[in-house]
Amino acid sequence: MKLRSSVVLALDSLLKYEVNQLIENSLSEDLFSGDATTDILFNNAVHGKASILAKSDGVLCGSDVVSKVFERIDSRLKIEWFLHDGDSFVGKDKVSVAEISGSIASILKGERTAINFLQHLSGISTQTKVYVDAISAYKTQILDTRKTIPGLRNLQKYAVKIGGGKNHRKNLSDGILIKDNHINVASKHGYGFDSIISKMKKNAPKDLKVEIEVSNIEEVVRALESDADIIMLDNMSSEEMKVAVEIIDSKALTEASGGINLDNIVSVAQTGVDFISIGALTHSVSAIDFSLEMI
Repeated sequence: MKLRSSVVLALDSLLKYEVNQLIENSLSEDLFSGDATTDILFNNAVHGKASILAKSDGVLCGSDVVSKVFERIDSRLKIEWFLHDGDSFVGKDKVSVAEISGSIASILKGERTAINFLQHLSGISTQTKVYVDAISAYKTQILDTRKTIPGLRNLQKYAVKIGGGKNHRKNLSDGILIKDNHINVASKHGYGFDSIISKMKKNAPKDLKVEIEVSNIEEVVRALESDADIIMLDNMSSEEMKVAVEIIDSKALTEASGGINLDNIVSVAQTGVDFISIGALTHSVSAIDFSLEMI
C-alpha cells in the first residue's frame, strides 16, 4: 500500500555535490579493500535482481541518494522506484519500494551504504511528518535546527522538507540568532540587552533577520522595544508563551524552542507562535526499517 504525497523535491546542485562526496566517503569506508566475501563467491558476470523492502511505516526519503550509490558502484545497474521521496507507505506487509537488477556482486557491495542512507533520511522525514500532522490545525510551522550530524546537515535538512517541515538556519552565516551565551559575554563588555539588538540591526546585512533568544516576559518586552525581527521563546511554559504572543501582537515573528515534544506540541501551537523548532528531528531520530533481499 502506498499513499502518494504532493511533496516531491529535487536535490539542488549544491546538495548533489555534497551527496556525491558523502557517497565517495561512505563507500571508501565500507569497501576499504573490496568485499572479501562477495569477491570470492561471485564475478561480475553473475546477474540477478534485488528488492528494497520497507518493514515499518514511514515517509520515503533518499531515493536519489540510493540510486547514486548503486550508480557509483556500477553504472550498468538498473534501479526502478515504485515510490518517490515524500510518498507514505505501510510496511507491515514488507512493501517493495524499489527493484535493482544487474551484477549481483555490485548490488551486494552497495547494499549497506544505500540502506544506511535510506533508513536514516526516511526516519527524519517520517518523524517530521508526525510533528507537522500533530499541529496541522494551527498556523504554526515546524522548523529544524543546526543539531545535525557533521557532514550530513544539508541532506538531513532536505529530509525535514520532505516531511513537510521548514529549514531554520543552514549555517551560522544564514541568519542572526543572539543566544544566551552571546548576551552573557556581551554584557561583560558593556553591552546591554537593548544595545546588542541595536548593534545587530545597524550592522547586519539587510537580508538577514535579527532573532534573539528570551526566557521571560521582561526580556520579551525589551526585545520587542528594540525592534527584533524574530523573538525566540526559549524553555518557557505554554502559559508564558501565550502571554508573550499577546504582547508581541504580530510586531515580530515568534519561535518556540526547548523541551517541546509530541506530548506538549499542541499546547505550544495553541499559544499562536509562528514557529516551533525541534532539534530531535535530526539529532536523535529513529531509523525506518528497510532491507535489501535478492529475488
